[in-house]
Amino acid sequence: MAKHKVITTKPEIDRAMEQARSLSDEPRVVKVEYRPGPGLDLFILKLSDGRRHLIPREDLQGLRSATREQIGQVEILGNGTGLHWPALNLDHYVPSLLQRIYGNRARMSEIGRTGGAARSVAKKRAARTNGTKGGRPRQRLLTADAG
Repeated sequence: MAKHKVITTKPEIDRAMEQARSLSDEPRVVKVEYRPGPGLDLFILKLSDGRRHLIPREDLQGLRSATREQIGQVEILGNGTGLHWPALNLDHYVPSLLQRIYGNRARMSEIGRTGGAARSVAKKRAARTNGTKGGRPRQRLLTADAG
């Protein structure tokens, strides 16, 4: 029988156990619902503290081009700390989702760019009005008196 060399130290184990204890107070997912449809394509995360967290499907990285069947097959992992889509080989960490982190840095930048790019009649009208007034006023530098 082969011997295994233990490379985890006692302080590392103690730190990991402390981190696990600190997570026990965090809300966890107890149920996930996917509600597809026109104008309503979102996930409802039911949390252990009774709250619900809504996430639009298009915001979650890795689900944009997936079928409804693939998206609907979501599993709860790690006592409610993770979500897994087996057909897509995709995982999301629940504490990050609750902080509205729906993907990697590039994905979050993409969401941020599109959030400010709304093109409505009211926004166009307001931009034109602001432009006729000279645009956004420049900020003045405050200078301290040499007194």
